[in-house]
Formats: sequence, C-alpha cells, structure tokens
Amino acid sequence: MWMCPRCGREFKRTNQGHYCGEAPKTVLEYIDTQPIETHSHLKEMMNAIQNSVPCVNERILWSMPYYEKEGKSISFSACKKHISFYVGVETIENFALELKGLVTKKNAIYFPYDKALPTELIENIVKWCLG
Repeated sequence: MWMCPRCGREFKRTNQGHYCGEAPKTVLEYIDTQPIETHSHLKEMMNAIQNSVPCVNERILWSMPYYEKEGKSISFSACKKHISFYVGVETIENFALELKGLVTKKNAIYFPYDKALPTELIENIVKWCLG
C-alpha cells in the first residue's frame, strides 16, 4: 500500500493519481488543477466537445470531465503524457482508419501532449457519439 504524503489516503499503486481534498466542480476547475503545460490541449479538447454538439450536458463525474446528451456519454482525463478520451469500443472501431497512428486501448483514444490535437477528428467523433 502507498500513502499520499499530502492527504494521507492509501492506494494499492505507488504514486496513484488522485485529488487531495475536494474534487473540482467544473471542467475549467479540473483543467486548472492540471500541470500548466497541459492546459492548452485540455482547453482545446473541452472547446471541441462543446462546439460539436449543441446542448450537451457538461459536468465532472468520477473526477473528470464528462459530457452527456440523451443518454449517450463521453469523457476525457488528463494523464502525464496524454489526454485519454473515453468514447467506447464501437466508436474506436468505427473510426479505426482515422485513428491510425494514435494509441487506442479498449474504449479510449490517447492524444499525446507533444502533438497537435486532431480537432476535426475529435469533433467528428463527438458528433458520432452524442449527435
């Protein structure tokens, strides 16, 4: 077991990522808690999602940005070297050709911070998932 030196919580994995204290209440609060060098990518991701589908419900769920419309959902989270974009297995299968060159795992697409975000692809995925 590993214990966080800041908050005292115990975790199975050493240096487990978590929020010490209260989780953010909005997506912008979430982004502000991340390392400064990730902010531009995270804001770009947030904007791409918001601009793709009108009237999408945005909130924090499981301590990460979560978007929902008519029972369908997507989310993303900031990781050390990439953004994990959780869109589901069917979406990854549907966009397999466009996702070549990107790492995908089960229901997530990884967008590395050291490369520009493929905003148009993200918008198309959001429209397909939530539209």
